[in-house]
Amino acid sequence: MPSPKQMEKLAKSMGNQPAKESPFGPQDEMPEEYWRSVLDDTPADAKSLGRAAGLRLSELSQHVLRVSCRRCDRIVEIQKADAVRLYGQQAGWKEVAQRLLDNTCQNRTGRHQEDGCWPAFGPV
Repeated sequence: MPSPKQMEKLAKSMGNQPAKESPFGPQDEMPEEYWRSVLDDTPADAKSLGRAAGLRLSELSQHVLRVSCRRCDRIVEIQKADAVRLYGQQAGWKEVAQRLLDNTCQNRTGRHQEDGCWPAFGPV
Protein backbone atom coordinates (compact mmCIF):
# COMPACT_ATOMS: atom_id res chain seq x y z
CA MET A 1 0.00 0.00 0.00
CA PRO A 2 1.53 3.34 -1.01
CA SER A 3 1.93 6.06 1.56
CA PRO A 4 -0.11 9.29 1.29
CA LYS A 5 2.93 11.13 -0.07
CA GLN A 6 3.48 8.48 -2.73
CA MET A 7 -0.19 8.65 -3.71
CA GLU A 8 -0.02 12.46 -4.06
CA LYS A 9 3.14 12.14 -6.14
CA LEU A 10 1.45 9.57 -8.38
CA ALA A 11 -1.62 11.79 -8.76
CA LYS A 12 0.55 14.77 -9.73
CA SER A 13 2.43 12.68 -12.30
CA MET A 14 -0.90 11.70 -13.91
CA GLY A 15 -1.96 15.35 -14.08
CA ASN A 16 -4.62 15.17 -11.36
CA GLN A 17 -4.74 17.46 -8.39
CA PRO A 18 -4.46 15.67 -5.05
CA ALA A 19 -7.65 15.50 -3.03
CA LYS A 20 -8.01 18.29 -0.53
CA GLU A 21 -8.94 17.73 3.08
CA SER A 22 -12.64 17.69 3.83
CA PRO A 23 -13.73 21.03 5.32
CA PHE A 24 -16.05 19.20 7.71
CA GLY A 25 -15.07 17.31 10.83
CA PRO A 26 -17.12 15.02 13.06
CA GLN A 27 -18.02 17.89 15.40
CA ASP A 28 -19.10 20.25 12.58
CA GLU A 29 -22.68 20.80 11.45
CA MET A 30 -23.65 18.97 8.29
CA PRO A 31 -24.33 21.23 5.29
CA GLU A 32 -27.90 22.03 4.22
CA GLU A 33 -27.42 20.14 0.93
CA TYR A 34 -26.69 16.93 2.83
CA TRP A 35 -29.91 17.09 4.87
CA ARG A 36 -31.96 18.04 1.83
CA SER A 37 -30.66 15.01 -0.10
CA VAL A 38 -31.29 12.68 2.86
CA LEU A 39 -34.86 13.89 3.34
CA ASP A 40 -35.68 13.90 -0.38
CA ASP A 41 -34.27 10.44 -1.05
CA THR A 42 -36.71 7.55 -1.35
CA PRO A 43 -35.50 4.24 0.10
CA ALA A 44 -34.61 1.60 -2.48
CA ASP A 45 -37.36 -0.81 -1.43
CA ALA A 46 -39.96 1.95 -1.62
CA LYS A 47 -38.87 2.87 -5.15
CA SER A 48 -39.49 -0.61 -6.51
CA LEU A 49 -42.64 -1.31 -4.52
CA GLY A 50 -44.07 2.17 -4.88
CA ARG A 51 -44.70 1.60 -8.58
CA ALA A 52 -47.02 -1.35 -7.89
CA ALA A 53 -48.82 0.59 -5.17
CA GLY A 54 -49.66 3.37 -7.62
CA LEU A 55 -51.22 1.08 -10.23
CA ARG A 56 -54.88 0.38 -10.76
CA LEU A 57 -56.18 -3.16 -10.32
CA SER A 58 -56.62 -3.54 -14.08
CA GLU A 59 -52.91 -2.73 -14.60
CA LEU A 60 -51.54 -5.36 -12.20
CA SER A 61 -50.19 -8.56 -13.73
CA GLN A 62 -50.29 -10.78 -10.62
CA HIS A 63 -53.29 -13.03 -10.00
CA VAL A 64 -52.83 -13.04 -6.23
CA LEU A 65 -52.25 -9.68 -4.53
CA ARG A 66 -50.50 -9.49 -1.17
CA VAL A 67 -50.21 -6.67 1.33
CA SER A 68 -48.66 -6.89 4.78
CA CYS A 69 -48.78 -4.61 7.78
CA ARG A 70 -45.49 -3.14 8.96
CA ARG A 71 -46.98 -2.66 12.38
CA CYS A 72 -48.55 -6.01 13.30
CA ASP A 73 -46.90 -8.21 10.60
CA ARG A 74 -50.27 -9.45 9.40
CA ILE A 75 -50.48 -10.53 5.75
CA VAL A 76 -53.64 -10.25 3.66
CA GLU A 77 -53.93 -11.88 0.23
CA ILE A 78 -56.74 -11.51 -2.26
CA GLN A 79 -57.20 -12.80 -5.76
CA LYS A 80 -57.17 -10.08 -8.38
CA ALA A 81 -60.57 -11.25 -9.69
CA ASP A 82 -62.12 -10.90 -6.22
CA ALA A 83 -60.58 -7.46 -5.72
CA VAL A 84 -61.94 -6.29 -9.10
CA ARG A 85 -65.38 -7.69 -8.24
CA LEU A 86 -65.42 -5.93 -4.84
CA TYR A 87 -63.77 -2.62 -5.69
CA GLY A 88 -63.89 -2.25 -9.49
CA GLN A 89 -61.19 -2.34 -12.17
CA GLN A 90 -60.29 1.33 -11.83
CA ALA A 91 -59.67 1.15 -8.07
CA GLY A 92 -56.08 1.89 -7.05
CA TRP A 93 -54.17 -1.00 -5.48
CA LYS A 94 -52.93 1.26 -2.68
CA GLU A 95 -56.47 2.18 -1.61
CA VAL A 96 -57.71 -1.41 -1.92
CA ALA A 97 -54.80 -2.70 0.17
CA GLN A 98 -55.41 -0.10 2.87
CA ARG A 99 -59.11 -1.02 2.99
CA LEU A 100 -58.28 -4.73 3.23
CA LEU A 101 -55.98 -4.10 6.18
CA ASP A 102 -58.36 -1.66 7.88
CA ASN A 103 -61.28 -4.08 7.61
CA THR A 104 -59.41 -6.66 9.68
CA CYS A 105 -57.19 -4.44 11.82
CA GLN A 106 -56.79 -5.60 15.40
CA ASN A 107 -54.57 -2.77 16.72
CA ARG A 108 -57.18 -0.27 17.88
CA THR A 109 -56.10 2.27 20.49
CA GLY A 110 -58.84 4.85 20.08
CA ARG A 111 -56.37 7.50 18.89
CA HIS A 112 -56.72 8.39 15.21
CA GLN A 113 -52.97 8.80 14.64
CA GLU A 114 -52.13 5.38 16.02
CA ASP A 115 -55.05 3.31 14.76
CA GLY A 116 -54.91 1.10 11.73
CA CYS A 117 -52.32 -0.85 9.87
CA TRP A 118 -49.37 0.42 7.86
CA PRO A 119 -49.32 -1.28 4.44
CA ALA A 120 -46.18 -2.72 2.91
CA PHE A 121 -46.64 -3.89 -0.66
CA GLY A 122 -44.68 -6.90 -1.79
CA PRO A 123 -44.44 -9.40 -4.59
CA VAL A 124 -46.27 -12.69 -4.25
